[in-house]
Amino acid sequence: MIFLRCFLLAQLVLMAPTLWADDSEESAEIDPWEPFNRKMYVFNDTLDTWVLRPVAKGYKFVLPEFARQGVTNFILNIYEFNSFFNSIFQGEIVGAGKAGGRFLINSTLGLAGFIDVATHMGIEPFRADFGQTLAVWGVESGPFVMMPVIGPRTVRSTVGYFADTYSSIPALVNEDGWAWTFWTVEVIDYRARLLDAEDLITGDRYIFLRDAYLSRREAFVNRGIVKDSFSDFEKDDEDWEDF
Repeated sequence: MIFLRCFLLAQLVLMAPTLWADDSEESAEIDPWEPFNRKMYVFNDTLDTWVLRPVAKGYKFVLPEFARQGVTNFILNIYEFNSFFNSIFQGEIVGAGKAGGRFLINSTLGLAGFIDVATHMGIEPFRADFGQTLAVWGVESGPFVMMPVIGPRTVRSTVGYFADTYSSIPALVNEDGWAWTFWTVEVIDYRARLLDAEDLITGDRYIFLRDAYLSRREAFVNRGIVKDSFSDFEKDDEDWEDF
């Protein structure tokens, strides 16, 4: 959920045949606030270079792989709660059943979610967020915007981000310390998982990140189907978790 997820563009490079072309007219249409966005990108990149990346490297060095996987599983299980309600809002009853079932099973048999028991039982993830819900309701995505700290977004996904954040379990628990601890660990965990992917970024880093985010976001909203002229790529739902 934090801006470090922009580095999931590395997955995009592996998943999608091409990224959006940097055509000036198209760029002006999707990114009318580019001067502001580039300044925010520099701010985010500086924060990552001096704070988040070093912390993530230390986290990866200290914790063994199985422990880091347990933390990742716990974080994903927390957001099954959001996926359940957003699936209902979208009319995805089967998806709501999957998300709700996974949350109940992993929260109990999976020791609060640290072990992904549900997947081993054949219950695959069904990711859904409020930005996607807004898209289902007919809300346009709006321009691209590079938000301070939380990184690449569209206007619609920014609204969805805050809605999901403040309706998630950590926010609903009446204990601010626990919520901020969870969100901090979430940032570090995601950043650590992406340390090996940084070399895949080429050319203008800002454009690369922007186009990667927009392409991946479109695929997530459309359940893996990219509705454009350059790709007919399709992917199973569980591979399109929102970042």
